[in-house]
Amino acid sequence: MTTAYDFDFTAIDGSPLPLKKFAGEALLVVNVASKCGYTPQYTGLQKLYSDYHPRGFEVIGVPCNQFLWQEPAKETEIAAFCAVQYSVTFPMTEKERVKGGKAHPFYKWMREQLGRAAHPAWNFHKLLIGKQGQPLAAFPSRVEPLDPKLTAAIEAAL
Repeated sequence: MTTAYDFDFTAIDGSPLPLKKFAGEALLVVNVASKCGYTPQYTGLQKLYSDYHPRGFEVIGVPCNQFLWQEPAKETEIAAFCAVQYSVTFPMTEKERVKGGKAHPFYKWMREQLGRAAHPAWNFHKLLIGKQGQPLAAFPSRVEPLDPKLTAAIEAAL
């Protein structure tokens, strides 16, 4: 049976980022962008990461330029922006496609598992993975990182 841990990304610095590195942890995978109205959600994502990371939780940011070209920067610029503007310390991937026929395999798999809810309609769409690598839930962009619905789902996943 396929789990989230069977998929690999490339980290924003170009190094391998296999999700199996996080086996046994709950994951929140979020497609992100630097020039979006939702970009301030980086603050809440970092707070989730800081609060829950000691309990076996990871946030993984996946920069994407598919929504009105709101992530046009190169990976080095994205990493610098996130570090300087939002003090991001959670793992980030290189830019990926998250929808359509050329979407990253992880995103295609999530859609197969959770249906339309797992299909990002915009930046900052959130996908929650349980500690066994199973898809648990999807949260649309408008759901803030510290929204009680999301934090309750994270608590349940831990």
